[in-house]
Amino acid sequence: MAAPRLLSGMGCVFEMPAALGRVRRPYSTSQTFAEVLRLPKRQLTELVFPLQDLQRHLLPESGPVLHLKTFEPSLEDIARAESLFTASARNRIEYLSSAERLDHAPDLLRPEVCFIGRSNVGKSSLIKALFSLAPEVEVRVSKKPGHTKKMNFFKVGKYFTLVDMPGYGYRAPEDFVNMVETYLKERKNLMRTFLLVDSVVGIQKADNIAIEMCEEFALPYVMVLTKIDKSSKGHLVKQVLQIQKFVATKTQGCFPQLFPVRRSAN
Repeated sequence: MAAPRLLSGMGCVFEMPAALGRVRRPYSTSQTFAEVLRLPKRQLTELVFPLQDLQRHLLPESGPVLHLKTFEPSLEDIARAESLFTASARNRIEYLSSAERLDHAPDLLRPEVCFIGRSNVGKSSLIKALFSLAPEVEVRVSKKPGHTKKMNFFKVGKYFTLVDMPGYGYRAPEDFVNMVETYLKERKNLMRTFLLVDSVVGIQKADNIAIEMCEEFALPYVMVLTKIDKSSKGHLVKQVLQIQKFVATKTQGCFPQLFPVRRSAN
């Protein structure tokens, strides 16, 4: 079933309409989402609301709780979010261009969101999953870390532009810091940054570079936890609580609620 590719941990997508203003447009429930709605309640919760599922594994007397209610989309909200990524004659979704420097980036008026993360964190796979209902959009996914070397710009209808940033860490472009730092600091229409963190290993030294840039430039950003299906529930709960504590005590611009996603099928 294709549903897990698009809908697991869709919170990162749902945040976009809130950041960009209310999107009021007719939408229809796709076959993919209809299949999800037919799942038993526990499976549906685990797939669409993974934080709620993790909450079940915390002992009532354990004290720590997961942030669940800060952003709590309804199933109708999810269907509406899915429609933003469904290509049609009236909702064109397409690759625009790539750039190694900000002055080579397309000059666009639409709001922009960018995805950034360590090499091999699953960034391109997640973006490919988001565009799974726009089959003409090609997002290349490589098993080798550091495949993305440029900033790649994608048009999402008339609503916003999505930017796939090069990965940092292993095999990062030599000019990564200058490229990304300039973009984050000077891109006026950047509305939200999605910072991907591997939930198996947690926040690494390389991740702190991106976090520090977001904090220094006072950018609103969200932490997306990838590969949540590669860990046991106990390990995942531990990582979520640790990262949630880090966000609460060490950051100012990060959204307090984390957004977990599964691995996407390539």
